[in-house]
Amino acid sequence: MDFRFTEEQEMMRRMARDFADNEIVPYAQEWDAKDEFPWECVKKMQEVGLMNIGVPAEYGGPGLDHVAQNLVVEEIARGDAGICTTMAASTLLAADPVLIAATDEQKKWWYGRELEGVIGAFCLTEPGAGSDVAGLSTRCQKVGDEYILNGTKQFISNGGVAGQYTVFATLDKKLGHKGICAFMVDRDTPGISVGKKEDKLGIRSSNTTQVIFEDVKVPAKNMLGKEGDGFKIAMKTLDISRACVAAMALGVAQAAFEVSVKYAMERQQFGKPIISFQAIQFMLADMAQLIEAGRLLYLEASCKQDQGLPYTDAASLAKCFCGDVAMKVATDAVQIYGGYGYTKEYPVEKYFRDAKIMQIFEGTAQVQRIVIANDIIRRFSK
Repeated sequence: MDFRFTEEQEMMRRMARDFADNEIVPYAQEWDAKDEFPWECVKKMQEVGLMNIGVPAEYGGPGLDHVAQNLVVEEIARGDAGICTTMAASTLLAADPVLIAATDEQKKWWYGRELEGVIGAFCLTEPGAGSDVAGLSTRCQKVGDEYILNGTKQFISNGGVAGQYTVFATLDKKLGHKGICAFMVDRDTPGISVGKKEDKLGIRSSNTTQVIFEDVKVPAKNMLGKEGDGFKIAMKTLDISRACVAAMALGVAQAAFEVSVKYAMERQQFGKPIISFQAIQFMLADMAQLIEAGRLLYLEASCKQDQGLPYTDAASLAKCFCGDVAMKVATDAVQIYGGYGYTKEYPVEKYFRDAKIMQIFEGTAQVQRIVIANDIIRRFSK
């Protein structure tokens, strides 16, 4: 067991941290306040390769392992969880179905466009199907050498800015999970429109919209896998993404922790810095413990992915724990700031708002606990 990062992993972590400090942190609160998608920053991320961290080397990308990818995710989220969502939703979440199930020709198409700067989006969630993936209603009907898509996707990260989608639809809802199919879809295909943009509590610099499909014709060659493989592809994608979301949550927690320590050292009460009070020291000590434990969990899940070991349970443990850590640390950060923490003048109220989504998307905290509990039952039933 070696806790040292490789030279490449450490180089990527440092590069992401420097980028976050210089290109994200100074502007994050402004993006949040304006509910604004930061196109210029995204273009800079594309130029330095951050928007392509999930592209395999054989298709022109950096070929990073999952540990390196998620170290980058943590550092960018430390700068701003919203722009990190943009990055991760494009190069990781939307592209993971391609990584899992695409042919060589399909990968060349998808990754080639991504390297040119095309943003991706993962279209799974619907108004009536969130945690219940098998309950989705978007239809796909085979007509000749095409599939016709009809339906509405909800809460799609990058929905309004993406140029390519991975879309999940069903041949027949009565078939349940056995009828679900997955497709790569070009945003410029006739019949695709973007619905309302969500006015969100947190991660406000990310773009979250409905995506509507009305008689959208998708070539059969754009199907990932075969008919009925969609549910399996979606589940594998979510398994991979959970360690990524755990890393993102840790980035928010780390940011909240760092500004809390700095504030506690500067803020004077009763004639001395508040960090000298044991009550504040204990809160900071608890933050540090939770962050370090969460980081080890997401790195374990990432390492198991890279080693080809089973990682579903480790990823759920990491996602569930780190989401809770982000919420706990951000809440305590507001408490340390006191009345100032409740104002938008200081960054902790933003971390508080950004943290909440970490317990919701890519599988809620409750769904993760179901996965963890089922693993416990399975192991102790042997």
